[in-house]
Amino acid sequence: MPRFAPFAGLRYDPARVELAKVVAPPYDVVGPVERGALAARHSANAILVELPEPEPRRGADRYAAAAARIAEWRSNGVLVRDPEPVFYTYRMTDTDGSVTIGVLGALGLEEASAAEILPHEETLPKAKSDRLELLAATRANLSPIWGLSLAPGLTACLSTDSTPTAAAVDDDGVRHELWILDDPAAMAQVSAIVGSAPVVVADGHHRLATAATYLAGAGAGTPGADGVLALVVELAEDTLSVGPIHRLLSGLPDGLDLVDAFDSWFAVARAGDCTDRTTTALGESSALALVTPSGCWLLTPRDGTAEAAGSDLVSSMVALVIAELPDHELAFANSWQDAVAAVGSEEAQAAVLLPPVPVAQIDAWAHARRRMPPKSTFFHPKPRTGMVFRALDSDGAPT
Repeated sequence: MPRFAPFAGLRYDPARVELAKVVAPPYDVVGPVERGALAARHSANAILVELPEPEPRRGADRYAAAAARIAEWRSNGVLVRDPEPVFYTYRMTDTDGSVTIGVLGALGLEEASAAEILPHEETLPKAKSDRLELLAATRANLSPIWGLSLAPGLTACLSTDSTPTAAAVDDDGVRHELWILDDPAAMAQVSAIVGSAPVVVADGHHRLATAATYLAGAGAGTPGADGVLALVVELAEDTLSVGPIHRLLSGLPDGLDLVDAFDSWFAVARAGDCTDRTTTALGESSALALVTPSGCWLLTPRDGTAEAAGSDLVSSMVALVIAELPDHELAFANSWQDAVAAVGSEEAQAAVLLPPVPVAQIDAWAHARRRMPPKSTFFHPKPRTGMVFRALDSDGAPT
């Protein structure tokens, strides 16, 4: 079963920096404009090591620059290492009051443990060399993967009654809070619960693969390389906020009738013109719908569509239609507002709005050890990079 261990984290000294000014979103959701804004916010913002840039004056490429910054922050006291290995309770409270509570620790990568870390989705190709070179240079896990524990009882043993050790509100208004969990009995309980059932990777498949590649290659024998920083959350209805990932279609040939294409697998009913009123009603109701400049349509799977797709997962059924379309470009949007805006700006010819996958369906697929299609789920809020870093030498006593 999975090995889940405490570690001595590297954390920003609150006497030196305001945490809200230095934490950042995960690297894979940050674009160039946001990266620039975060870098300008503070000279020790986590984005400077999470998405580093070369520093020609130092003669450093982007990876060496990141390693140098971490070393500098440690030497000048901006980053301070906790005195002994612990777990970190992590709570995210969204603006709608929904709460996600999990625990940060080191998830084992050795063969016996890795066999019980299960992918949640198929992944789209993405270059892993960038993250591998960053890991090799910094010898640190900068942002956590997000794992879902199939074991019951994890949330109940994570206390958040006391004042948090660290807290920050992000640009979306989400409050991120961290508590040190250092009681030996409580730590043993967390390790035992997480270690009693498989962990399903909700987010961070490529970071996990990178850490495993490093362990099998350049990191072989490196202390701490046999683990990866992970936020583990119990797979339960009241601990997760799951959103859909909408499909954006472009590059389709002129004259293609998309309504007719969807009619092969879905009953199509016109919902109205492509107006703010119509698209807002569709988006806020989490409807399965096709949005084009000429109008909006509700989609209802026909008899036999789920069987042809191999499941009743909406993304699988929509994929049947997309696979039959002429050559085109497929992109994704995490909010219905962005999807509709892409159609309005002609960035996309059409958007397919998907409903969120129910937690019960995620649970059923996880227990069956089945992978969902790529881009089926969007787990949110996203944990912040910089709440705590894990140096690879952090599982033992400080040096």
